[in-house]
Amino acid sequence: MEEPLKSYSLDEMKDKFIGKRGAPDREKYELKLSKDLLGRMIKKTRRERRLTQEQLGQRVGVQKAQISKLESGSNSATISTILKVFSALKAEIHFQVTIEGKPLETGY
Repeated sequence: MEEPLKSYSLDEMKDKFIGKRGAPDREKYELKLSKDLLGRMIKKTRRERRLTQEQLGQRVGVQKAQISKLESGSNSATISTILKVFSALKAEIHFQVTIEGKPLETGY
């Protein structure tokens, strides 16, 4: 009789193949993943608004090349720039900080 297949969580797979949280390779991977996801959100929203990269860049006050880099995840941006991009797209962005798995409450 065959043994049942064992399933692993995504975090378990990352721990095994990339490294545990805090390890340099894992931190580099997580940062790249975050930039890629942010870039996809910008691109999707821009397209839904039927804007070109050049048009969005004009609204934000940056060159088309910077919008392209943001969308491809190849460029780090300041929070200020990210907020300007989403403001120009007339879209809201929300940040959540968690400490040890618990959302940080700001008291506002």
